Amino acid sequence: MTSGKDSKQLSYRDAGVDIDAGEQLVENIKPLARSTKREGVLAGVGGFGALFEIPKRYRRPVLVTGTDGVGTKLKLASKIGKHDTIGIDLVAMSVNDILVQGAEPLFFLDYFSCGKLDVKVATEVVSGIARGCQLANCALIGGETAEMPGMYAEGDYDLAGFVVGAVEKTAIIDGSSIRPSDVVLGLGSSGPHSNGYSLIRRIVEQTGSDLSSAYGDQTLGETLLEPTRIYVNAVLAAMKETNIKGMAHITGGGLLDNVPRVLPGDVVAELHHDAWPRPPVFDWLQTSGKVAAAEMLRVFNCGIGMVLIAAEDDVDRLTGVLTDQGESVYRIGTVRERRGDDAQTIVL
Repeated sequence: MTSGKDSKQLSYRDAGVDIDAGEQLVENIKPLARSTKREGVLAGVGGFGALFEIPKRYRRPVLVTGTDGVGTKLKLASKIGKHDTIGIDLVAMSVNDILVQGAEPLFFLDYFSCGKLDVKVATEVVSGIARGCQLANCALIGGETAEMPGMYAEGDYDLAGFVVGAVEKTAIIDGSSIRPSDVVLGLGSSGPHSNGYSLIRRIVEQTGSDLSSAYGDQTLGETLLEPTRIYVNAVLAAMKETNIKGMAHITGGGLLDNVPRVLPGDVVAELHHDAWPRPPVFDWLQTSGKVAAAEMLRVFNCGIGMVLIAAEDDVDRLTGVLTDQGESVYRIGTVRERRGDDAQTIVL
């Protein structure tokens, strides 16, 4: 026998889950997903599983996968109430990662989790994801929205993304052919991208900076939220025209930790800090936070979002194609023989 106070029939709503909000979000997502449709999509959002056929132009396709999040940049987005670009960051972090191996992104899935679903905020986030997929020519074909009361503070949410791409087996880029005298090119970043935001938020907090204050043509908050640049179309176009020996996506760890990931063990990438312009936001971060130069290089991309390594004979053609595609391209260093236990990336 149950007591009177225990006799009430409970529902999902009593547990804090808004079923109607979830259903509304699904309806909002469907047209966003359809706007990213590309060749290969057989069935997308709405089913238990999405279907995708590898385009027939691939002869010996190798699938390349990546997954990532946005980190504490989400906290900054929530602080200023701007959620429509954070999804671009989510897509960019994954598609740029698989791009370095020569892969074309094919489809993307997202995971959005929160304590209580705010349909407006979630729709804004997914609109950014759809925009990121459009920029990468990548289909948004599925995902998951998890409403978990008690797991998050009010207004908080988290994001994760997963991408699948393909590359011809004979076209995989792994850095193994990199040799001394090869040239290191850098593609300009749009700002901090999606790394170093725990430090950025600390600097904002300690300096008492007003995120709504003017900073250039934007506010400081908008500048710090500038979405991660997506390099997919430019680099894929360049790959069709010339040979790229190695690439590195400059994420957490900066140039010092990411470039060595594509270098053979017997060479060093020697970079010159004055070979590219550093966006002013990095000067603001370094000065306001009293951040050491070495720490800046370890935490932030410092203006270079993607590194490409090529033979001297291919540099002019590579630079031309990338520039035509709208990228800012800088010759930032060279590859030399490694001596003893030299660090594999040195910024002079």
